[in-house]
Amino acid sequence: MSADVVHIPVALERCLELLTPAIVNKSNPILIDATLGLGGHAKALLERFSNLQLIGIDRDQSAIAIASENLSQYSDRTTFIHTTYDQIQFVLDQVNAGSIDAILFDLGVSSMQLDQAERGFSYSQVAPLDMRMDQSSHLTAEIVLTTYSHGELAKLLQNYGQEKFASKIAEKIIKARSSGNLKSTKDLAEIVKDSIPAPARRTGGNPAKRTFQALRIEVNQELEVLERAIPAALARLAVGGRLVVMSYQSLEDKIIKNCFAQVTKSKSPLGLPVELPDSAANYKLLVSGSQGADEDEQLRNPRSQSMRLRAIERVGI
Repeated sequence: MSADVVHIPVALERCLELLTPAIVNKSNPILIDATLGLGGHAKALLERFSNLQLIGIDRDQSAIAIASENLSQYSDRTTFIHTTYDQIQFVLDQVNAGSIDAILFDLGVSSMQLDQAERGFSYSQVAPLDMRMDQSSHLTAEIVLTTYSHGELAKLLQNYGQEKFASKIAEKIIKARSSGNLKSTKDLAEIVKDSIPAPARRTGGNPAKRTFQALRIEVNQELEVLERAIPAALARLAVGGRLVVMSYQSLEDKIIKNCFAQVTKSKSPLGLPVELPDSAANYKLLVSGSQGADEDEQLRNPRSQSMRLRAIERVGI
């Protein structure tokens, strides 16, 4: 895979707008791009701030290789770490960094991963049942599909894919694997299609989307990693530091929303006319609720259509 991959960073200008106050006028600002991908957001930030130091994290070694090439002109200001984004504390200790001025998360599967058919993320291409973001990890979609019980598969599809026909799909998966008819992403997509009644297939896009999402989340432990990552990121923000998170499905967004709600809550009892000493929240929301991409961006970049952006600033210790 070359560095010539077409990649349009989602909500780029909005991310720059939100992160700039945490970076500008700092002598040696540090930014963590916790989901480096191909380096689109990172490149724009490095271009804008000539003194910015970037720490790029990604669990996909292919992405790191491409991003390092794309950002080669900034090699003196970039550090790349191959790990999951819940390891922020470990990463910062490794590079002897204390608090951080800005952190960016752009969650979900990347355009590069979708475009590489052999990775198995796409239900529109024939590929092995892989779905690993980190290709050095053990668990694959094939292992899940061939070893999980009917109950485990149904629960997985229901919880992570919000799939109404989870039990029927799980039943068909068990039958197909027993007969040797579950070998590729195409086989899986056909099994899902055959499991869902025709009227239900006419709305909501490809019927396999929810099953593929559920499997991808399970293989990569995405929600568990995210539940650890957001508190870890908040803990290492400097006062005045900012965290921007973009998610692409409701399960992710709910985790972020709940975490942000917890840390922006005052400790003063309800009903008091003034804030008690040392009771004010140490973080404040920069965006009321969540924001989506505007209509123009959604037309230019289909990946942005499901994006929800949330942002927060540290205001106290």
